This record gives sequence, structure tokens and C-alpha cells, in this order.
Amino acid sequence: MSSDPQSSNEETQRTRRRGPSSGVGSWFWFLLVGAILFLVFFGNNLHGRSTLAYSQFLEVLSRPDEVAKIEKVIYRDESRLDVTLRKDQLLDLGKDAAKLNNTRFEVRLPLQKDEKLLERLNELSKGGKMTIVQEEDPLAGIGTLILFFLPALIILGIFFLVLPRMRDPLGGGFLNNYIRSPARKYEKGKTRITFEDVAGMENAKSELREIVEFLKNPEKFARLGATVPKGVLLFGSPGTGKTLLAKAVAGEAGVPFYSINGSEFIQMFVGVGASRVRDMFKTAKENAPCILFIDEIDAVGRMRGAGVGGGSDEREQTLNQILSEMDGFAPSETVIVMAATNRPDVLDSALLRPGRFDRHITVEKPTWQGRMAILKVHTRNKPLADDVNMELLARKLVGMTGADLRNLANEAALLATREGKDRLFMSDFERAADRVLIGPKREEVLTGDDKRRTANHEAGHALVTWLMPGADRPQKVSIIPRGQSLGVTLTVPDEDRFHYGKDQFERQLVMTLGGRAADILVYNQPYAGAESDLKKATRLARMMVAHWGMSDRVGPMAFRTGEEHVFLGKEIHEARDFSEGMAQVIDEEVSRILRDSDRRAFDLLASNRNLLDAFVDELTQREEMDRPEIEEVLVRTGWQGIPSPGLEPPTKA
Repeated sequence: MSSDPQSSNEETQRTRRRGPSSGVGSWFWFLLVGAILFLVFFGNNLHGRSTLAYSQFLEVLSRPDEVAKIEKVIYRDESRLDVTLRKDQLLDLGKDAAKLNNTRFEVRLPLQKDEKLLERLNELSKGGKMTIVQEEDPLAGIGTLILFFLPALIILGIFFLVLPRMRDPLGGGFLNNYIRSPARKYEKGKTRITFEDVAGMENAKSELREIVEFLKNPEKFARLGATVPKGVLLFGSPGTGKTLLAKAVAGEAGVPFYSINGSEFIQMFVGVGASRVRDMFKTAKENAPCILFIDEIDAVGRMRGAGVGGGSDEREQTLNQILSEMDGFAPSETVIVMAATNRPDVLDSALLRPGRFDRHITVEKPTWQGRMAILKVHTRNKPLADDVNMELLARKLVGMTGADLRNLANEAALLATREGKDRLFMSDFERAADRVLIGPKREEVLTGDDKRRTANHEAGHALVTWLMPGADRPQKVSIIPRGQSLGVTLTVPDEDRFHYGKDQFERQLVMTLGGRAADILVYNQPYAGAESDLKKATRLARMMVAHWGMSDRVGPMAFRTGEEHVFLGKEIHEARDFSEGMAQVIDEEVSRILRDSDRRAFDLLASNRNLLDAFVDELTQREEMDRPEIEEVLVRTGWQGIPSPGLEPPTKA
């Protein structure tokens, strides 16, 4: 047990809130009902009697030596007999039956009265061999009375004990634990997470150092009249480390960390969510300074009145209580509320205004330096071979989050374990990357024409990137079935990119439609397997026209062309902001862009048919090819284009 004064104070507060005798009434009723049921079902065995089968008792009466051992037989209410043996006598029913070592027995009589048994007992009684007595059972009526009064006792107990506590849940009792905040506290003695454990995210950590300084030394800010924000909102893609960053703030400051999920506020009963909010903030104030972290706050903090049919009244009342509690913080209270979400666009504006969550921090996907640092964190407890190069891995894994990299390191360890290795090699990480990015291999193997058609489709995707200057080269091309696809072309940029222009999107459309163009060029028809390519290309072209102003005919205008996630945000309440004529223009421009990209892909492949055929032959034979192998085949066939940019020679980590 901890001797920490703060822990003792918390226990005292919990005892005060729970009440000194909140469970006494409940235990009393449990014991009372249990005692009654015990008397009803086991009252007959309270005097130490054992049960003797009726057939065994008849066998005893048929043997004079056993009859001589019986002293007294009490005949009770025509349902049972109480048999008492003489002193120091034991019944013995023969070799095959165990000795009955009790001196008192109970014999249950059959429902039909056995006249022969009564005659036999009377004969033995008249002969003076035993005493036969007929008595009433003193406990015979108790069971009936108990069964009659038991429902009445239960109803009275519910009326006088349970209902008053349900009417006053805040006073403790039946619903006290239900309306209490389920926020989990991470104690100081547990594994402490600091900024050193959070690889990358330097911008976010620099923003949060001020919060850490305030929790450590609030007088420093009060001296100049400065106040630190009450609420900090972390938003970013899933898996970027928002929760880990919040724990690191508490670890750096050395304060308690209370964590709760937004969905844990909403329950079946009305008012429970608001009660839990009150209890959560009360606990935080009692243990200040501390961090109160609400994960997935969009589950309860969505815009009020948004979505189909309006919002949930219970959810909105819970949100109102959160807004009220955050307004109730005094400037001197060192409680920082941190929250995380993937959808900041659906949060209520009242939640984001200054005075509540007025510090907004974007947690972005890591750069290659951040990815390398994250990989080092997740592999520090794993034995690595000499050929493992963290920098090369980090540069290849563009777009991966911290959660993705942790999963990749774990998958590499699992693959090495299956093969009985004692260390992790570079090949294990590369196979793990394939498993994470394009899915695990399926059991079926393509053969014959299907294998060549798949190779032709994937070669069309990959080849057009080599034939277009400035396009991103594919990292790997595979015709091994993985996930839900028969083949895959994995294209990853050589470096992190933050600005995308019209020319890059046009090249991406040509690459996306390259597989379909190869099908038409070689087999004179498109195939249904290009459905996902068409969906991706159509969505990208519509974004170019209607959102990014990349169409000369439409001009620099942005339109809301869809009503996605109507249950989450406010889009459904907004009318369409363009006419039917403009909708037709948008459709025509999308169609033109897609047709131009398709024609360009077809022309590139048709003018380099020899490269396509050589690529397909090699891919059909190897089934998987990476970038150097693809370039080798193309150069050998006569390709005279610019060489692949590749990667800078990395230094080993």
C-alpha cells in the first residue's frame, strides 16, 4: 500500500463521497434473504440427520439383527420418518454398501401410503423391539409462512431502501458508482512517459512546454498577470501519437493524469453524462495540479443540432455541462484540460472559443527524421542485425504514422520469430513493410492467362511513371494476390512533399489509368478489375475541378459537391451552392480530364510496346520486382529515358 499523503487524501475524499454506511443496508438484506432461503431448503437437516433411502430402510426392517439396533421411530406428517439408533450402534447394509455412521436418519416416504410398512412398524412396536411415536413437525409451517411473507419483505425493502437512493443519486447508494466519472488515473509509480519517449513532433512539444512550465511553477506566470490556456486541443490523423503526447505532458510536469474517452459519458439513463462530467471535474480540482485528458472528444463535443434529425439531447446536455465546467475554472486553478480528435471540423464552436479549448495544436505525420527516431524507439528492445539501416527504412516509409511504424517493427519481429532467427534483419523489415502497406499474401496463386493479364495491368501502371518526367517511380510491383487485390503497384514519393500542383495530379491520373490503358492496348477491351482505379481517378479529377480550381473553364471556384458523414457535421444543413448548369459544367470538365489522362496513358504505352512486353514477361516470371530490377529490365530493353532519382546513399543508423 502507498503511504503517499496525496493517495490518503484521495481515499478520504472517495470515502466521503461514498458515505460511511452506503453498503450496510444492502448487506443486511442480502444476509436476511440468504438466511430465509437456507431455512426453507435446509431447515430439516439442522439437527444432524442423514438421509436413508426408502429401499434401504425396508432392507433394514427385513433383518432382525439390524432391527435390534433401532431404538425409536418418529412418524411425522405422513411424509417422512425420523429413525434413532441405540447407543453405540451403527447400521450395516452388507459388503456392497457403505456403513452408515450416523445415529439419526431421515427416511422420505413415497407419495402413496405403504400399508405394509405401517403394519410392520406396529408389529415391531407391540413386540417391544422399538418405540413408534407419531408427532407433528415443529418446522412444518415455517416454510409456508416464509414463502408467503418473502415477496412482501422484498417489496418493502425496495420501497423503503432502494427507491429513496434512486431519487437522490448524488447522496450515494445504488447509483453512486454508476454516475461516478470513469476517468482512469495513471499513478506516479507507474511507467512515466516524458518527451524523451515521444520521438519526433518537435513543433507540438515546443508548444506544450509552456503548459509543463505552468504546472511546475504557476507563480511565474501570475507575477506578470499571464494566464495559461485552460484547454489544449490536439488534432491530427489517427495514430500520430496524440494520447502519448498528453501523457508526456503529465510525465514532464510530474502531475496526475486522468484519462477518459468521449463515448464513456453517454449512457442509457438521462442525466448520467452530465453527472459524470461534474464528478470528473470535481475530482480534477481536488487533485490539482493535474492533467484531465478527454480522448475522441468529437463523440460528445459535436456541433449541436447537426446531423439527420438534429442531435441527441443527452449528448448535448453533456456537452453543455463540459462548457459550463470549463468556464468555472478560476485563473488560480492548475487544472489543464487536454483533448484529442481526428475531426476538428465537426466540433461545436462554443467548445473552441477562447477561454475553453483556445490552444489548438496540430499533430502531423512525422518527417523521415521523425520516422527514424520512432523506429529507434520501437526497436530498442529488439536485437538488430548489422545490415539494418534505419535511415533507409525511414526514407522509404513516407506517410507512415507512429502507430504504423510500431506495427511494422512488431510485424518484423513476428516474421523473424516464425523463421527461428535470433536477430532482425533488413529483409524482415522490408517484408513487414509489404505486409503493412499492401496486405498479407493470399493462399491462391494465379496461373496461366489470369497471371499474365494481372502482370499486364500492373506493368501498365508502373511503366507510365518511367515514361513521364517528374513522376514518382514505383517502389515495388507485385502480382502475388494480397488483401483484396490480385496485384499491386506501390508508388511512394522519394521525399516528404507538402505542396501539390496541377502537373503532379495529372501525372497521378495517368498512372492510375495506366493499368486500364494496358488492358485495352493488349487485349482490346477493359476489365472489371479496374473499378478501384476508376473510383480513385474520378474522385481526384472532381476534387481538381470543384475544390482546387484547376479547371480553366470552371475557374477559381470551390463547390461543395457531396454530403459526406451527414450524421457527424453540419453539411446537410447547407444548401447546394451552385446551379444545375454549373453542375453540368463540372461533370463535363471531370470527364474531359479523365479522357485526356486515359488517352495520354494509352499513347505512352502504345509508343513503347516493346518495353511493356518485356516488362510483362519479366514480371510474370518473377512475380515481384522492386525499383532497381524494373529499371534494369527497361534499360536492357532499350529505354533511353532519364535514370531513376533513387535515394541518397544513406549512412547506417
